Amino acid sequence: MQMDSTVDDPRWMKLVARDASADGAFVYSVATTGIYCRPSCPARTPNARNVAFHVDPAAAEAAGFRPCKRCLPTEAPLAERQAAIVAAACRRIEATEDPLSLGELADGVGLSPHHFHRMFKAITGLTPKGYGDAHRARRVREALGRGAQVTEALYDAGFGSSGRFYAAADAALGMLPAVYRKGGAAADIRYGIGDSSLGRVLAASSDRGICSIMLGDDDTELVADLGRRFPNARTIEADGDFQATIDAVVALVEEPAHGLSLPLDIRGTAFQRRVWQALQAIPAGETRSYAGLARAIGEPRAARAVAAACAANKIAVAVPCHRVIHSDGSDRGYRWGVERKRALLAKEERG
Repeated sequence: MQMDSTVDDPRWMKLVARDASADGAFVYSVATTGIYCRPSCPARTPNARNVAFHVDPAAAEAAGFRPCKRCLPTEAPLAERQAAIVAAACRRIEATEDPLSLGELADGVGLSPHHFHRMFKAITGLTPKGYGDAHRARRVREALGRGAQVTEALYDAGFGSSGRFYAAADAALGMLPAVYRKGGAAADIRYGIGDSSLGRVLAASSDRGICSIMLGDDDTELVADLGRRFPNARTIEADGDFQATIDAVVALVEEPAHGLSLPLDIRGTAFQRRVWQALQAIPAGETRSYAGLARAIGEPRAARAVAAACAANKIAVAVPCHRVIHSDGSDRGYRWGVERKRALLAKEERG
């Protein structure tokens, strides 16, 4: 029977699930309405006995069906159309010297401000304002990298005042603009190494706070890794007055649930900082999956990007990427070794 053959067809489950990934692979027609749709069409699921599958819109139209006006099967998939709209808005933001308002950007693509804002953030991970700020900060970095004066660079990038830029300079550059202009060469990072139950612990600090905590077995490799992570800074082995910092970091490794009272100097992209902030919000003794962390930052499709941000974390334990596990419950994957990850989680469970 027609119904049995339709239900047995693997395309039927994609239709029922409104699987957007199947868009472009086939279309389906409904005999009682005379229309055909893409698999992700939001219309009510039709009766299977009235459904037929077609390889493409042309085949459906050759069979006498007309395109659905809701899912527009003859056009690009919705995700592609939305991506094109957001890409056009991004190019407009990048090409405009003065920041555009949300209303101006939304009007430019024919959407309401609310709908445009939600779509833009879902696709880019940033608000339109955040994207504009990040673009201007990138222009500043490029200008400073070419040796431009700080004031010249920030005004050319579209920052209306020096105060506005300096207020966000740490997030944009990870250091003061004048230091960035010199390639970070003047940034001093002091480090020391202590011993813990999990092996050797390297603690490194800038003049703004702890910028790196690393775990390992070999001091030489730890120092080399620090240099790779901060290639433009001067890494300096600290003298005796740094011992209190080392002791505090080792104490954190031994009792991670107690936290660290020292200030942190967290450097990364806007997305990485969002992930790291979410990591710090995970209570000691609890874990989250990469997918769960992606949902926590409002980016449910960004589990892989979240995993990459966790891998890029420079501050072990204090930014607790050890609290993230895979969706299947396994604890594989930790920059400083799975055994150390398990040990840290066990220490937190003991309180």
